[in-house]
Amino acid sequence: MARRCELTGKGVMTGNNVSHALNRTRRRFLPNLCNVTLMSEALERSVKLKVCAQALRTVEHRGGLDLFLLKAKDAELSKRALLVKREVKAALAS
Repeated sequence: MARRCELTGKGVMTGNNVSHALNRTRRRFLPNLCNVTLMSEALERSVKLKVCAQALRTVEHRGGLDLFLLKAKDAELSKRALLVKREVKAALAS
């Protein structure tokens, strides 16, 4: 999953550079991705993910990776994040 946030699904957007003379050329808006290691309290281990800066703020606001994943929609999560979400649900159920 190149240039896509694994937690929110945020990806590359396209648009125009507009000059003073209103000449338009295509450009790309890249997400602010960071390779981070987040700690899961339910699994008692760390998880490496490629996450945008806005998602990091949301993870902290919701109280950690486990609570973020439980509230997140499955369609937005990557395959790796979905596996972690299933493991967290199983760990909290037992």
